[in-house]
Amino acid sequence: MRALALFALMGLLVTSVCWPQGTDDPPSASPTSGRRLPSPGKLRLDEQLPSLGDGAEMGLGEEKHIGESVVKEIFRDPDYVEDPVLLDYIQATWRPLIQAASLRGELSSDMLQRFAWQVLLIKDPSINAFALPGGYMGVHLGLIGVVSNQDELASVLAHELSHITQRHLSRLFAKQSQQTPLLIGAMLLGVLAASKSPNAASALMVGGQAVTAQTQLNFSRDMEREADRVGYGVMTQAGFEGAGFASMFLKLQQGSRFNDNGQYPYLRSHPLTSERIADMQARNMGSESSLATINASSANWSHLMMSARARVLTRSQHEALRLHVQVAEQALLHTKDPLGSRIGALYAGVLASATLSDFQTSRRFLQSLQSWVLSSPNDPALNDLALLKAEVAMLSKAPEEAMALLEPLGHTRARLLLLCQARLQIAATPVGVNAPPRSSALSLSAQSERDLHAWVVLHAQDAQAWELLSQAQRANLDALGSTRSLAESYAVKFDVNAAVDRMVAAQNLAKQLAQGTGLTRAQEMEASIIDTRLRELLAARREQALER
Repeated sequence: MRALALFALMGLLVTSVCWPQGTDDPPSASPTSGRRLPSPGKLRLDEQLPSLGDGAEMGLGEEKHIGESVVKEIFRDPDYVEDPVLLDYIQATWRPLIQAASLRGELSSDMLQRFAWQVLLIKDPSINAFALPGGYMGVHLGLIGVVSNQDELASVLAHELSHITQRHLSRLFAKQSQQTPLLIGAMLLGVLAASKSPNAASALMVGGQAVTAQTQLNFSRDMEREADRVGYGVMTQAGFEGAGFASMFLKLQQGSRFNDNGQYPYLRSHPLTSERIADMQARNMGSESSLATINASSANWSHLMMSARARVLTRSQHEALRLHVQVAEQALLHTKDPLGSRIGALYAGVLASATLSDFQTSRRFLQSLQSWVLSSPNDPALNDLALLKAEVAMLSKAPEEAMALLEPLGHTRARLLLLCQARLQIAATPVGVNAPPRSSALSLSAQSERDLHAWVVLHAQDAQAWELLSQAQRANLDALGSTRSLAESYAVKFDVNAAVDRMVAAQNLAKQLAQGTGLTRAQEMEASIIDTRLRELLAARREQALER
């Protein structure tokens, strides 16, 4: 997304955190790597870093408010991506890091509770990631597409997490002490607007203010060194290989040396000095062989699949998809190539050919991919394969097959959303020979409604789940609940006006039902919730109006 060059200019590069849609408390092992977190123990003296300030100049509430003023625009951008499969993978990488930061005392309980810690996936081929105040994190698909293993991805996440836990953002924004949080957010949006439309005078006017402020938003070298050292400690304590830090540094430096077309914005705001690279290499002397083993092992297959998925989703044009299919055909022929790289190529070929509606080719690729994965099975790769097969089944209008594939899987967010989509696809089948009986269709939509409602009760900030719940309620002839759920999805994305509009519509519908057939007990409870939420949304809209 060219617009998000904003965040490269800002120098607030950060990656991945737990989404608000997250699952329960962080596990003791990464679901993907299977590595267990070491006990916190006592930190070595060389790990007890000097403080650069406590960030108290700006409160947590102010930081979060600034982030919200910008992230609501990102939600509206067409390059914002909602992919539950990739988000599950990012979460599996992030959760051990956040737990390790908490165990080490780097992440305060107050910050953990008050910040959003939400991941935003961006459809952009550049190798970049960014952070906004308040714990909002963005990851470009281009970054996921080039990292060789989970350890390299974790190194970026750990480094940028440390910018947050050390309150670097707060200290930088404190330099703008004469500016209100809303104005700071407006300046950040100015760069966003200017990058989208360089010839727009108004965008340039606001963008000029943001560029002026940019010199105060870049992390200092001391902050970079601190983020390196704290991030390294967090990463290794979380069970990841520290060699991933050094290999990622070298990959960025070597790549940008031969390519200066904007594909490496990470280096523009986080310049890698020889000192920083040497420091990471010294910390990892002798560990390169362990990373090489990880790259070649079946344990890395899940990462290779997700990296391939990111590459396919990044460029969805017909020519790009056909290229993935051609590469997959070559992977079938070149049997002497490393099996891991062939698995990644074939995964991309399956997804690309199915997107092109070439289901004969996608199922042929799936047969080979399945035989390769089963040759040395591991749970994450098998789970990724089952999800992919279910996606192909739904794209080829075989939702019953997708349901059969998804139901035995572990209870992840991706599995829940895909399963509910398959049920709704069956329920929406037009009347005909293959259509399910009306009672069966209602049963499937009702089951999806129950499952999704239980999910959003625990994960109220999951906009995608709210949207799917709205669809399930509509299919289950629950117009009142469907309208309110759609309003909640808008509210999560900070589109207060749209949320108020839908909530008013729900309130009016409740009044009509009360005057007509009357409200059931469940509808009375729903109407009460609607009244309460509408008051809250109206108050939020008044607050926004006052800030302007």
